[in-house]
Amino acid sequence: MKPPTSAAEIAPKTYAWEIRATGLRVRAGRTKMAVDGLDLSLGTGAHGLLGPNGAGKTTLIRALATALRPAGGELELLGSPVGGRTDHRALRRRIGYLPQEFGYYKRFTVREFVEYMAWLKEVPPAEIPGAAQRAVERVGLADRADHRMKTLSGGMVRRAGIAQAIVNDPDVLLLDEPTAGLDPAQRLRFRELLQELGRESCVVVSTHLVEDVAAACSDVVLFAAGRLVFQGTPDQLAAAGGPDHPGDSPLERGYSALLINSEQRGGSW
Repeated sequence: MKPPTSAAEIAPKTYAWEIRATGLRVRAGRTKMAVDGLDLSLGTGAHGLLGPNGAGKTTLIRALATALRPAGGELELLGSPVGGRTDHRALRRRIGYLPQEFGYYKRFTVREFVEYMAWLKEVPPAEIPGAAQRAVERVGLADRADHRMKTLSGGMVRRAGIAQAIVNDPDVLLLDEPTAGLDPAQRLRFRELLQELGRESCVVVSTHLVEDVAAACSDVVLFAAGRLVFQGTPDQLAAAGGPDHPGDSPLERGYSALLINSEQRGGSW
């Protein structure tokens, strides 16, 4: 981790969870409550966020990234409350975020893009070149570091996005569909990186790929209709299903069984 840059960051860790939500409610747009009464606690490790389309996963990730303000309940990140008119600038220095779609200057090289994002995150100027080089190497783009972003394939652009998310060595890393566009070999390397990052940081990965979660995450969070349906290990998720439930693997059968049970209890999406 990079050295602290403010008095607030020098203070010792006094919080039990990197992420803690109690009765959290977050709107998507003006009226729809996409996250509705969520109770969730996440610590150091790799956490897979699963759920069907429209479950509220992206809205939750954006709230955790402080891009959306909670409409109700409580949200704490790294021991600091999120919401209201609080200035989250110091907190954002300690967060890494990869949205589903992100913008970039096409004429920037990969190195320039990652260095620019490090500057925006207020990484100390003297540390930016080294931090950017390490991030580019970790996502396997060292040989493309001086290529312009506009020349990259979709999968390479996604890897550059992961590089900018980790360039500040974040304490909380939020990745929304990070494997979109990656080929099978790149997905395997990403799983290894995810396991590595989860040893020191709280990593939340939103994805539709159950097998990626099983391979890289020690904790699974299943989300539907804006509410928590399940939280446990991949083995516990697999045990929730049976041969009569749809799916090509025990994990997929457990996933479908829990969603069916949630819908029968009154959830919908």
